[in-house]
Amino acid sequence: MVSSPWFLSSDSNSDSDSDTAAGPDPAARVYCFPHAGGNPRTFLNWQNDMGQDARILAVCPPGRGHRFREPAATSVAQLADGAAAAIAATADDRPFLLFGHSFGAALAFEVARRLDGLTGFTDLVVSGCSAPSLLPTPRVVEAARLEGGQFTEAVGFFGGLPPEVMEDEVMQELLLPNLKADFRMVADYEYRPAGPLSVPVTLINGIDDPHVTSASLAPWARECPGEPARHWVDGGHFYFEGRPHTVTGLLRPLARAASGVTRTADEYVELI
Repeated sequence: MVSSPWFLSSDSNSDSDSDTAAGPDPAARVYCFPHAGGNPRTFLNWQNDMGQDARILAVCPPGRGHRFREPAATSVAQLADGAAAAIAATADDRPFLLFGHSFGAALAFEVARRLDGLTGFTDLVVSGCSAPSLLPTPRVVEAARLEGGQFTEAVGFFGGLPPEVMEDEVMQELLLPNLKADFRMVADYEYRPAGPLSVPVTLINGIDDPHVTSASLAPWARECPGEPARHWVDGGHFYFEGRPHTVTGLLRPLARAASGVTRTADEYVELI
C-alpha cells in the first residue's frame, strides 16, 4: 500500500494522507497529475475502468486539498522535485506510469526526467499539452498577468470553468486562486534542453482542442527514445469529461503490458 500525503486513491476512506485499502494492491500504478487548478480527486473515478490492472494514484501537491495547511510550491521545478521524491520513495519496484493533463502533463514530464532510469518506470502519457520546449505559450503568459474578471475571461478560453463560476464573482474568489497560482507557475516555466527520456511517450489530444495542434506536438519526438504514439479523440481540451474510457482505454493496456499481462479483447481506445 502507498502511504504519502502526495497521493490519493479511491480506497482512501477520508481526506487523509494514506491509501487504506484492505484488498490486494494491483501490480501496477498510474500517478495522475491534474490540470491547472484541477481537483486531483476527479481521477479517482477512473479506478473502476482500471479494475485490478492498476491503482490510480492522484497527485495532490502541498497547499491543495487535504494539504491546504502546507506551504504551496512556487515553481514547476519545486513541484516536480517533491512529486518525484515521493514516487521514488513509495515505488517498491512496482511498474508505474505517469499521466498528466495540460499543466499536469508539463509537470509529469518534469517528474519523468527526474525518475528516468528508476526501476519500474515504464511510460509517460501526456494529454492536452504542447511539447515542453514550446512552453509557456504566449496566451498563458498573458493570462497569468491579468487580475480579477480579466483573468477569469482569459482562462475561460481554456475551458474547464463551469458557467456558474464564470458568472459568479464570489465563487471566483473561492475557486480561482489555485488556478491563478498554477498559471503563474506555467508562465515562469523554463524548459531545459536535455537528452530524450528512456521510456516511451504517448500523446492523447482532442481533435477540437484549440490549444494543441499537430505542429505543437511535433517537438515531443525529441523527448522520446522513438516517435511518440499519437492518439486523437473526439472532443476539445477536456475531451475526457464524462468519457474516462478515452484515457483509461490507453492506460489499462499499458499497465497490463508493464506488469506482463496480456491485453484482453474487450479493451479498446476510441480513436479516429
